[in-house]
Formats: sequence, C-alpha cells, structure tokens
Amino acid sequence: MKKFKRIHVIVMDSVGIGALPDADKFNDVGTNTLLHISQEKHGLNLPNLGRMGLSNISKLEGVDIATKPLGFYSKMQEASCGKDTMTGHWEMMGLYIDKPFQVFPNGFPDDLIKQIEDFSGRKIIGNCPASGTEIIKQYGEHQLKTGDLIVYTSADSVLQIAAHEEIIPLEELYRICQFCRDITREGKYQLGRIIARPYIGTCKDDFTRTANRHDYALKPFGKTVMNSLQDANLDSIAIGKIRDIFDGEGVTKAIRTVSNMDGMDKFIQILSEDFTGLSFTNLVDFDAKFGHRRNPIGYGDALEEFDARLPEVFAKMQDNDLLIITADHGNDPTYTGTDHTREYVPLLIYGKQLTSFGSLPIRKTFSDLGATIADNFEVTMPKYGQSFLDDLH
Repeated sequence: MKKFKRIHVIVMDSVGIGALPDADKFNDVGTNTLLHISQEKHGLNLPNLGRMGLSNISKLEGVDIATKPLGFYSKMQEASCGKDTMTGHWEMMGLYIDKPFQVFPNGFPDDLIKQIEDFSGRKIIGNCPASGTEIIKQYGEHQLKTGDLIVYTSADSVLQIAAHEEIIPLEELYRICQFCRDITREGKYQLGRIIARPYIGTCKDDFTRTANRHDYALKPFGKTVMNSLQDANLDSIAIGKIRDIFDGEGVTKAIRTVSNMDGMDKFIQILSEDFTGLSFTNLVDFDAKFGHRRNPIGYGDALEEFDARLPEVFAKMQDNDLLIITADHGNDPTYTGTDHTREYVPLLIYGKQLTSFGSLPIRKTFSDLGATIADNFEVTMPKYGQSFLDDLH
C-alpha cells in the first residue's frame, strides 16, 4: 500500500541555507542566502516556514526555532558538479551530473557568435549577462532600426535571443534558436537551454515580452523518477518552469506561471484536483528577480509573501498528502557578482498523517528526494539517492 497518495514538491528557486563544504571550488566561501537576507532585513517574518523547522536547520534572524515542528526538517547537499537550475532539479529526480553545463558570465565567444550570425544573416548585439526586460530597453530601439539579433545570457547555462515580432518573425526566430540548440548540445558550448524571447512595442518605454517564448532544452541524460511515475501511469504534474527544465520528459501535465504568487495560485488549484502521484512546482522569482539582481530586501519580501500563502496550502492538503519544500541551489544577494552560490538547500516536510516530528540526517545528495518519491509510489528506484520514506511516521 502506498504511504502517500500525492507528494507535492515546491522548489524555492535559489533559497540556499549555507555554503557547502566544497564552496571554495566555486568561489562561494561564506555564502548563506537565507541568513544574510534575514540580517539585511533585520529579521524575517516567516511564521509558517518557522513552524516547519526552517530556523531549526540554521538559525535565522527573526525566525523562531520550533520547539514542536509541524514535521521533519533537514538540509540537502548537492553532489553534482554544478550550481545551476538544471543540475539541481535533475539531481532531485535521481540523476548525477558529473560535468557542469557551460556558463558564459562574460558573454559568448566570438566563434560561436559568428556561427549564429552566418546562419541568420543578422548581426548580433548585446552578448552579455542581462535581465530580459532590461536588455530590450537597452537594445530594442536599435533592433527596430537595424534588425540585429539581441543575444544575452544569465548565471544559468542559457543563451537567449530577444526579437521584436514585427522585425524578426516568430518562424525565423524559432529557426535561429533551433540552430543554436543544434550547435550547443555538447562539447565546449554545451548549454542547458536556448530561449526565444519575442516582444512587441514601439519604444523602450512600452516594450513588452509576449507569450510566444519557446525553450529549447537538453533532455535529461538518463531516466528520472518522473519518467518512472509516468511509466507506471501515475501523475507527474509540472508547475512553473519544471516542464522546460526537463524538456517535457516525464511530465503528464504542464502548467505555466508568470510569478511566484501565480505559481502558488496554480499549485493551490491543483490541490483541489483528484490525482495520484507528484506535483512539482518551481517558484523562480526568488532567483530571477532578487538573487541575480542582488536585492536582499526584495528577496526577503518575496519569502514573506510565500510564507503567507502556506496556511492555504495546509488547509487544502488531504490526509494522505505529503508536502516537501526545498531549493535547487543558492543565490546569496549579499555576495559579489550576480551568479548562483554553492549552498545547502532546506528540506522541510509536512503531512497531516505524520504523527511525529524532528530532524533528519543531512542528505548527501538531492537525489534522496527522488528516491523517496520512487519508494513511496513503488516505481523504479533511481541509481542515486537513499529514500527517507521510512523515517516519516
């Protein structure tokens, strides 16, 4: 008999909780996303995460240590060689990534840019790490006049192309992005994702990105727990950018979101549906809007907004539901640069049928999460990870 009918995983994208032992290899010694935000805010108002045991993992300013936590708590250590979104999520679902995806914090090399220019017949401008909304403000009017392609990246392994829909038709943009995908699947340019970022508008003051975004992701390098759930005719529901991270592999239903709060709305709606299996939600605003932009106050506010939605989640959960809240890497907004940070991630576990509470051993790989899900639903266990299902009682 399955222990839980549904397991709900929420990934607070980039919400790390302290530098990993190998942080020196990533130039991330001393980072701690949650602690430093709590210090910058002179205290975080996170009563619900606090009740789940967040401050029991690592004491945070303003968050009480729970004397009787709602469930179990711990932290997870990333085993794979990376600190990006895809590596973190793939590891959660049972994969080990021994070679990190390529990132280009100073823009892409000239020979890659030339290949794209030669294929597209268009010049490339930008070629730097940037916010997607800011880069079209900076270069959009130039693109309107010249038809040049706006290429940019981020701290993730990604090449993004912004194109005005009336200047570079969608069909052409998608064809260029597919070419970029084809030439960056492996080797020195191995990129996690290529993203088409179309927009409309007449000037920098009214440029708006459209819903015609398209992601060209790498497929996971092996079978994930989500594939195993799908093979067993169980549900594997992807909310937010989960579908893109796995290129649709193992996803039985995908739900788009536009913000953290929209993500929570969609997740809470899913709680009202009848299904058996996994719901997997990513809340990307923590990372994209505040971590990379080094805005600890905004980050803290977003954490408090998320915390305030948890009572709705608790109320909607069924007796045989399990909720797991975690993260995929760190992004300390008080640290230098704009990159992710190599950190532990929280592991907070709650279910109405749990009769005890307390700490679990530190998990040596994110794959312990996937192993626990596979164990619960009695599907093929991943090669990596140790289930902690029997510790939940």
